[in-house]
Amino acid sequence: MKLTKVKSVIDNGMKLIPAAFCLVAVGLLTGCGEQAKELPTVKLSIWADERMIPLIQEGIDEFQELHKDEVILECTISEEGEDTCRDTILSDPEHAADIFSFADDQFDDLYNNGILQEISEDADAVVSESGGADSTVCKLVTKDGKLYAYPQTAGNGYYLYYNRRYYNDSDVASLDSILDIAAKNNKKFTMEYGNGWYLYSFFKGAGLELSINDEGTANVCNWNAKDTRYTGVDVAQAMLDIAKNPGFVTLTDDEFVKGVQDGEIIAGINGPWNSSYIEEAWGEDYAATKLPAYTVSGDRVQMASFTGYKLMGVSAMSDNPDWSMKLARLLTSKEYQLKRFKLLGECPVNVEAAESEEVQSDPAVAALGAQAPYASIQRIASPYWDASAMFGVTIAGGNSGDRNLQELLDEMVEAITADAQ
Repeated sequence: MKLTKVKSVIDNGMKLIPAAFCLVAVGLLTGCGEQAKELPTVKLSIWADERMIPLIQEGIDEFQELHKDEVILECTISEEGEDTCRDTILSDPEHAADIFSFADDQFDDLYNNGILQEISEDADAVVSESGGADSTVCKLVTKDGKLYAYPQTAGNGYYLYYNRRYYNDSDVASLDSILDIAAKNNKKFTMEYGNGWYLYSFFKGAGLELSINDEGTANVCNWNAKDTRYTGVDVAQAMLDIAKNPGFVTLTDDEFVKGVQDGEIIAGINGPWNSSYIEEAWGEDYAATKLPAYTVSGDRVQMASFTGYKLMGVSAMSDNPDWSMKLARLLTSKEYQLKRFKLLGECPVNVEAAESEEVQSDPAVAALGAQAPYASIQRIASPYWDASAMFGVTIAGGNSGDRNLQELLDEMVEAITADAQ
């Protein structure tokens, strides 16, 4: 049997980075007394988040070894964020990767545009392993009884990280206490005001509503309400008071991690994707719990959150859908969901993996569970993101123009509820 080297590559835009070389059987496969058989060549492209690329490469290597007597597999990995996957695909569907990962709020757009291949490879087993047909995630990815994506992680949400060196369990129940302790220690609490993913916490916690209409074309939002238990202005003023607190700073994901590592940040709202960095920085003082209550119009109100899932899909335009499904099945298996948990701290959706002692003993998983009663599945049309971000940035800056808060809210809601293009 002739052996040659077949190179797997990582394609990051125009930049090609050589990955590990794999020995793959090519040409003729022979057995004793058997006629020589030529193996088919299959080329597959995979899109993955940057931090997932090493794990995806590991899965490809394993898959190649498992099927070395069946196929010559040539794989290319390209960097593509799970949060940007939909937009990239819809801009050029025919050049989508064979396999790609995405957040669950992108599912409807991808399905409605005919992007997602029906999953026929072990579909019943995938559903069973993910909690059954009545589980939230399986309902999300099933249309007319057919499966269209592989569940990959659960609990794509956020919660409070805190450093036990400064806080006890009672302290972190109240955002007022968290801010006061941070300020007294010349440290900071952080969350990203300029991101609608987190901004939702304040308005939903105060009982104001945000949803998408039945047609999926526009948002329904009453965040500027004047006749509710807590008005939009009440919430905006509470956010403004927080922003002006000396113990507060608004930071992006990367800035949050850097602040933790530098010692400036001692508490913050973020998700499981950064848990490993925070645990490494704080060591034995690392802790996590549900979001705190914040003060609105003199009352303590529990902060809400978004939650969701991460999925893996196969392109309906793939030249090799069967092999794509086989590889995607391996990459979302119990074993690889546990590996992803170890790598990124993201909770598995596979029931056996999620119930393992290793996962259940993790503080981030416990925090997601504690926050779950106050979390909602994200179903939002695209105009929400820019409009909410602009409002959040204005409030984070202390409303330096001294704009009327009701006017700011009216402008935001008008933009949020505009028809999605």
